[in-house]
Amino acid sequence: NICRSPMAEFIMKDKVNNLGLDDYFLIESRGTSSEEEGNDIYLPAKRMLDSRGISYTKHCARKLEEADIDKFDYFICMEKANLRGVSYIFDDLDKVFMLLDKDITDPWYSGDFSKTYNDLDLGIDLLIERLRKQI
Repeated sequence: NICRSPMAEFIMKDKVNNLGLDDYFLIESRGTSSEEEGNDIYLPAKRMLDSRGISYTKHCARKLEEADIDKFDYFICMEKANLRGVSYIFDDLDKVFMLLDKDITDPWYSGDFSKTYNDLDLGIDLLIERLRKQI
């Protein structure tokens, strides 16, 4: 919860803000493990957000909890491994979806923050388009 997920959180917050839809969304990112719990966004991820003019606040990595199921309408995963991780936390996966129909590369391992950003940007545009129809 220090690379893709917070990047997606702040990209989506930026897009929702630009559309004037802030009041309709609660956007937070979580991880499926606790290994980075408490850590801020990974510095290269911050640099990528900076390069695209996306503002962010201090982030504190958190693990998804069972109680979150009642707090949010949707849980968006970046890769199939995240889906498996979420299945260990929630019994009911009706609110759980992939952002795209493919895994979004983890830049922690690939080092390719541009590719990840571009996939997140596309996926979030598609997600917002679907969600706007429900507002």
